[in-house]
Amino acid sequence: MADSQQLKGTVDRFLFQNSHNGYAVLYLLLENETSVVACGYLPNVQAGQEVVLQGTWIVHPKFGKQFDVAQCVTQVPTSVVGLKKYLGSGLIKGIGPVYAEKLVSHFGATVLEVIDSDPLRLHEVPGIGHKRIEQIINAWRDQKEISNVMIYLQEKGISPAYAAKIYKQYGQNAIAVITENPYRLADDIWGVGFKMADQLAKAIGISNESLKRIKAGLLFTIANNVGQGHLYVELDALKEQTIALLAIENNTDSLLKNALHDLYNEQRITLISHLDNHYITLKHYYLSEKGIAQKLQKLLSYQSLHSLDIGAIYQTLRSESTQEIMLNDDQQRAIIACLQNKVTIITGGPGTGKTTVIKKLLQILDGNKLSYRLAAPTGRAAKRITQSTGKIALTIHRLLEFDVATRGFSRNEQNALQLDFLIVDEASMIDVFLAHSLLKALPFNAHLVLIGDIDQLPSVGAGNFLNDLIASTKVTTIRLTEIFRQAQNSLIILNAHRVNNGEFPLSFLPEAKRDFVFIKEDDPHNLHHHLNEILLKKLPGWNISTHDCMILVPMNRGIVGTQQLNSYLQPILNKTADQKQLMHGIYRYTIGDRVMQIRNNYDKIVFNGDVGTITDINISDKIIFVQFYERVVEYEQSELDELVLAYAISIHKSQGSEYPAVIIPIFMQHFTLLQRNLLYTAITRAKKLCILIGQPRAIGMAVKNNKSLERITFLTQFLVNNLEAR
Repeated sequence: MADSQQLKGTVDRFLFQNSHNGYAVLYLLLENETSVVACGYLPNVQAGQEVVLQGTWIVHPKFGKQFDVAQCVTQVPTSVVGLKKYLGSGLIKGIGPVYAEKLVSHFGATVLEVIDSDPLRLHEVPGIGHKRIEQIINAWRDQKEISNVMIYLQEKGISPAYAAKIYKQYGQNAIAVITENPYRLADDIWGVGFKMADQLAKAIGISNESLKRIKAGLLFTIANNVGQGHLYVELDALKEQTIALLAIENNTDSLLKNALHDLYNEQRITLISHLDNHYITLKHYYLSEKGIAQKLQKLLSYQSLHSLDIGAIYQTLRSESTQEIMLNDDQQRAIIACLQNKVTIITGGPGTGKTTVIKKLLQILDGNKLSYRLAAPTGRAAKRITQSTGKIALTIHRLLEFDVATRGFSRNEQNALQLDFLIVDEASMIDVFLAHSLLKALPFNAHLVLIGDIDQLPSVGAGNFLNDLIASTKVTTIRLTEIFRQAQNSLIILNAHRVNNGEFPLSFLPEAKRDFVFIKEDDPHNLHHHLNEILLKKLPGWNISTHDCMILVPMNRGIVGTQQLNSYLQPILNKTADQKQLMHGIYRYTIGDRVMQIRNNYDKIVFNGDVGTITDINISDKIIFVQFYERVVEYEQSELDELVLAYAISIHKSQGSEYPAVIIPIFMQHFTLLQRNLLYTAITRAKKLCILIGQPRAIGMAVKNNKSLERITFLTQFLVNNLEAR
């Protein structure tokens, strides 16, 4: 092993910085003014800082000689050059390279002392106004406080990016909160999982077998199962998974029993017994699903306030078969069911006329002066229904009037929606929590119409709302199966139904439009070549722009995953010459990039799966501005892990969307996720063109596999048997 050496110098500039784990590659200017490359885990280091590095010299096979850092001691810069770099690094909001130059030129080596002790003197510098000085004062104070937290957390092995999040959540109380109960972080801060909280707990001396740790492990295991779509965990499975998570070996039964009793007595968990098995969930998960059942039962028992002549409407529908809107028997039954029943589900695949049913239903409601609202789970789905019906549709969140101040919906039992009919499209996307909120805001006299395709993937969120309602048989359900003549000319629609019926998709049919292309490719390494050909050469021939094309893949990791594809596609699909860019994690964000939100953020009112475009980047303050529909949302650097590039997205995240063109790579690398409803969902996202690329074996596996993961829910039992928790 090489002998350890010490280097002392000034951080000149960064070649690479990973804000998640603090790893960096930088140029270090030594005291003799020579420059060397240093690399290592260097959180809290800024350009311009003077550092003392302990480490060894290595030779990287690609980048050559580097100093591999084992330890780093930072010092506040004292030289004029160092101070300019330090202040211009973006460390302090309100000071970028330009103002750093002005400040250091005016105050010299005493500039940091002035900012810290006598900041009103900043008025002496031309061009610095009161507002900017206030911003600098606040940023300097925050920087000092967060520095204490980051140093504390760095000693405990936590990255600077998460330290910033922890400070933002708890402020000056961060260290006190961590000391009292580090497991709170996993509940309170998105991205801080149990393992990180557990690492902190061990670092501050919490024992492996402490009651606090066992309870936190149980709660995390339940939440982890909810993340996979389940609402409950079978008791033995919960114990087994928790033991594996916590790596406890002694007194496991006693430890788990005590922790479960504690959580039950604190009313944090609920127990359900069904068919001789016991299931555990968090209390508010149970209350959400039970609340849906109770509201539906009351809703079904109430009379509507309107009285329509159903017979006359039915005769009119029958006689309109030659008119502008033509309806088959199932569509007519669907409309009558919506008018007769308090709750109705209409389901069917593409081309079966779900939109036609909505348009005709709205026409009847308008003719009878009945009030209604249209809604959908996502902005993209709401926009689609607005375009197809000519009527305004809102996202469910906007319909229920989400209040940022209370972090809840303004519309609820005490402030119900004022309407006769609520029509919700893409209802298969609704998770149990959103469904509960929606039903709470529905007046008892109203009719609820849920429209969706139950053969698609289930909701990204937990539960199986639409399928459980259908399974209960308590809600009138009409399934549309007839494919309309104009839809029969589309290979996209025909192949969607073929896949749904367990048949391999066709690449050609004499009388059909050539809107579906299958490219056989056995080697996933050749995918980049195909994407280049399609995006840059072939799409223009279909009169489709690259902006209107989306690549949909089963998973995020791997050579055919979203992460690698996005890095490859970014320079191809975003040729902006703008120099503004910001590195974060594995991505380099630039103006014009298509990005996607990957969690619900109720403060910003953007939600999991929302796709937007970067419109601007503030380099000095490290803020990205993203346009989502009609709104521009700001992201600070510590919030950028909520965004990913979205030139390629997972099929799960594409639900509720429709794109002029989609490209779907399917390879055996995806074998663990290859299911019929996955491929079906992907194909049904395409409006004008669908290009399927991959191995016939992999596509055949997906088509044949109709066994989707069974979600553990009890909504059906709550509706049928009035099942209760213990």
